[in-house]
Amino acid sequence: MSDTTFPDVLVFDVNETLLDITTLSPLFARVFGDESVLREWFAQLVLYSQTMTLSQRYTPFGALGVGALKMVADIHQVRLADDDIDELKSRMAEMPAHPDVAPALERLKQAGFRLVTLTNSPAGASPTPLEKAGISEAFEQHFSVDSVKQFKPAPATYQHVAEQLDVELGDMCMIACHVWDTIGAQAAGMQGALLTRPHNAVLPAENVPTPDFIAAELMTLADQLIAAREA
Repeated sequence: MSDTTFPDVLVFDVNETLLDITTLSPLFARVFGDESVLREWFAQLVLYSQTMTLSQRYTPFGALGVGALKMVADIHQVRLADDDIDELKSRMAEMPAHPDVAPALERLKQAGFRLVTLTNSPAGASPTPLEKAGISEAFEQHFSVDSVKQFKPAPATYQHVAEQLDVELGDMCMIACHVWDTIGAQAAGMQGALLTRPHNAVLPAENVPTPDFIAAELMTLADQLIAAREA
């Protein structure tokens, strides 16, 4: 990317960035008596997805999610029923979009950006979670790490999107509420935009790239991206 060119393609993470995972909270409140265990489960899910990639193994994200739920239940000495696992799957398929998502996507499209998604979740049959959330059509294409059998932030996940869109990595900006995702994208040659939804923040440590853009709300982040493009 030259000094005078801003990325045309915005690549959006899906889970938590676009879709609200807090709608899973009632399951954890009922099963564990503490809805905050949701965060423990999600952290374990992310940790072991990345562990699988580093170990050169692959299991689809949904299957890892079920496995992580069983692991957390064992840790807390809680007995899971089949209905609990079914509820996790159904709730994950029905997560709504955050309220700030639809208007921000429309603003970015009107500004001329190309919008795509890149998710750790495998592509599923229609209606997809994004279709159910009413935001699927805002995007030009949807990409899954299932295509390369590696989870973000492996370089191959970002490279796959660039290859499929026939653009350079420097022509893309990763938008995510997980700093591990923006770190991976920036290391691969993309720009990174961090959405600091609750429970997410910048990692201040040596050699950790600071995201190029940071905002707590997606419309604010959209304004920053548009201003940078027009500068």
